[in-house]
Amino acid sequence: MASASASAAVTLTARGKAINGADDNEKQNKDEKKQDNMNQKENVKKKKEALGWMEWLRGWLYIVYEMLFQRIMASHLANPMPLAPINDLTFIVTGSTSGIGREIARQLAEAGGHVVMAVRNTNAAHDLIRKWQEDWTGRGLPLNIEVMELDLLSLESVVRFAEAYNARLGPLHALINNAGIFSIGEPQKFSKDGYEQHMQVNHLAPALLSISLLPSLLRGSSSRIVNVNSVMHYVGFVDTEDMNVTSGKTKYTSLVGYCGSKLAEVMFSSVLHKRLPAEAGISVICVSPGIVQTNVARDLPRIVQAAYRLIPYFIFSAEEGSRSALFAATDPQVPEYCEMLKADEWPVSAFISQDCRPTNPSEESHNVETAYRVWEKTLELIGLPLDAIERLLEGEEVECRYRASKD
Repeated sequence: MASASASAAVTLTARGKAINGADDNEKQNKDEKKQDNMNQKENVKKKKEALGWMEWLRGWLYIVYEMLFQRIMASHLANPMPLAPINDLTFIVTGSTSGIGREIARQLAEAGGHVVMAVRNTNAAHDLIRKWQEDWTGRGLPLNIEVMELDLLSLESVVRFAEAYNARLGPLHALINNAGIFSIGEPQKFSKDGYEQHMQVNHLAPALLSISLLPSLLRGSSSRIVNVNSVMHYVGFVDTEDMNVTSGKTKYTSLVGYCGSKLAEVMFSSVLHKRLPAEAGISVICVSPGIVQTNVARDLPRIVQAAYRLIPYFIFSAEEGSRSALFAATDPQVPEYCEMLKADEWPVSAFISQDCRPTNPSEESHNVETAYRVWEKTLELIGLPLDAIERLLEGEEVECRYRASKD
């Protein structure tokens, strides 16, 4: 920069040149803005609106491969899976009254963990606990299980649950976001919050729960967020401008809703994994339980429906499907693996396959630009500010739009 004395000695001619130069710069800036606008319009035109047919085909081939060979790939695993010592550790398991979630909760409790069953039907949960306690009598101390109400179709319920748990000021060592829905063949439905039900239950509500429970997870460090995902995310696609799938650009089916919600969960998990510093001691992991015995065939392509007729041999039971989540929640090497991915700046979070080995999620999940758009849109939809993570890590209180008003 010129000194003040040199500035004072500027001649009229120099001033004229400077003014002309400023005019030229202004014109150049206008031209650059026009070019930027044209580029932005061009980018909008080029914006990806669906999976390419090769990605779609590779995704379905992977799903069929997983279905046909998952039992062989997981043949080295014991069933039930023996767990590492988890005495004095606390686990929250959503959707734990049936299927995979029920197996996760039962096995964690029998291994000595303190389990919180986060469920909508609390009566069913209490009935299960009574049965488990009776079956467990004489084999050791009573199972340490409790029930808390949580309805993932209500974001207000999610905030209320998190506030109640955080108020205990105790640690949380693992949050297992297991609950999910796949309303096969049914028409599109929306939650009372206005969101497509697959997207809310499978992605938005677990995302809000994970962030809202960060204070307790920090107290439990080293702790984990385990998202029970699905191999079906390999054929999922997320349009952040149409997460409710209502624009008409994509024809809604339950399969579209389910697969898109599962991909959104992987993308959100990847950004959360990056935003949490190593010193926070919180690992983020997605897991695939494999193809688990359930009635999902009616909305799938014919080749997959044909494979489902071979269910007795190829498809996992709920107990077998629970192994990857139990591994991710308890194995002592998982946090080290997550930190390695973070140090290597890997674009996605840890993803554990049904055989309890690390695997690579879908091609589309590696789309970092879309993942960050999913992150920002998700925070907007669940009523949290963009800096929510940083503020919670600093010990600040963060207001959520879905927090119930206190009279």
